[in-house]
Amino acid sequence: MTALQPIHSPPESATLYDSDYFRWLAETAERFRCGQFDQIDVLNLAEELDDMGRSEKRAVESSLEVLLRHLLKYQYQGVGLTDPEGHRRSNSWRLAILEHRDFIAKAFRDSPSLRPYFISIYADCYATARKKAAVETGLPLETFPKQVPFTSELVLDPDFLPDDSDG
Repeated sequence: MTALQPIHSPPESATLYDSDYFRWLAETAERFRCGQFDQIDVLNLAEELDDMGRSEKRAVESSLEVLLRHLLKYQYQGVGLTDPEGHRRSNSWRLAILEHRDFIAKAFRDSPSLRPYFISIYADCYATARKKAAVETGLPLETFPKQVPFTSELVLDPDFLPDDSDG
């Protein structure tokens, strides 16, 4: 392998980081492995680490919102078509519920410190899910409760599915 050039000087660092992000990542990782800490582009690396944390939070937020939206649709979509109780409950909703529960559970397993964040955004995610569920179903917004009808524990419970009597 050719000798790595230092990337801590602002002009070269900014140039490589901005011009070839993949190469910048590879060289930064190699410098870490080789213990060349004085040659690491610390400012851009710190920014990347911050971005990674924000990305993890956004992924949990997105999955929670989708999960809540599908639980609402499952509960409030209305009477009519397929299941024994006469509700329009799609298998695709159940699958989406399962997938997003799994995603959140794995995120908590890998990063337990995301759980308090999950709790802190729970009500806001519900408000967004409520609006989107109304748009997606064509039901009036008032169909869906203003306050979250499911606890965070129930939402993550792999055996929980709401029914009409829950709402």
